[in-house]
Amino acid sequence: MIADGMGMAAEALPYLISLSQWSLHRRLLGRKLPRALRTCAHFVRDKLKLSESPRGVGLAALDFPVVARREFGLGAVEYIGYFYAPYVRSARYLRELRTRAEGEGVRGLVVTCGAEGAIGHPNPKKRRAIVSRHLKWLDMAAYLGCHSICIRADSAGAREDQTARVADGVRGLAEWANLHGLDVLIENHYGLSSDASWLREVVARADHPRIGTLPDWGNFTAAEGDRYDEIAQMMPMARAVSAKCYDFGADGRETTLDFQRLVGIVKRANYRGHIGIEYEGDRMSEADGVKACKALLERLQREPAAVAS
Repeated sequence: MIADGMGMAAEALPYLISLSQWSLHRRLLGRKLPRALRTCAHFVRDKLKLSESPRGVGLAALDFPVVARREFGLGAVEYIGYFYAPYVRSARYLRELRTRAEGEGVRGLVVTCGAEGAIGHPNPKKRRAIVSRHLKWLDMAAYLGCHSICIRADSAGAREDQTARVADGVRGLAEWANLHGLDVLIENHYGLSSDASWLREVVARADHPRIGTLPDWGNFTAAEGDRYDEIAQMMPMARAVSAKCYDFGADGRETTLDFQRLVGIVKRANYRGHIGIEYEGDRMSEADGVKACKALLERLQREPAAVAS
């Protein structure tokens, strides 16, 4: 039997619970950032320190797996590449990160790649160069024992052009990932990537067994269709899931998204992997947001999936 830090056998559960590093981005960075800056890699460069303890001022990126276990009782994590961009090629740094994770019995699942450029760049030569720049994240993910890297399906042009370009870039990356025994997951991140039918076209066109999706429950706008229907269509290709959350009421329910409906979608898809907590709210502290999301996901683990409406 496999336990995941929750005192329950993995095979008895419809899904397991993990922690996305972005849930602690304010603590990691030591300050609250405008949303417009969150896609930049360079702003974390002077914030990453080799800390000795997770109880010091702020949270060093090295301490993330320690905090996941000791503060939240979680035994699996998703790493965010932005926090490791200055050190992704440092053997010493990655060795220390792995040592801390192994010391806490924390399993790495996914590395979300740092900003390397559009994987579906219109220029084929630049597209190949961008694929090459992603390879260091494959090395990091493999070294940390993860099963996947996560990318964004960025491109430009008409829908069909973007389909072909992203499929080409992702397939090229998947061929490298296969050498590491890793998968390449596409996260919906607004625009075409939050259109499940387009994602299916990309995956079908790329035609590689190492390519899947990472459905993010929060990355939709009002103009991008019904998030619940889109997530349901992404789930057959899913190899990780992000439970984006923003706020919780006194009853423990998420006040922005229908978590019961979303968990039901996951269960009906017979998904047996991890659902990653990704708290992005402002009202609650990050720690309280993570704990509230964990409590809700644990409660919903035990409830039968509601019949789809």
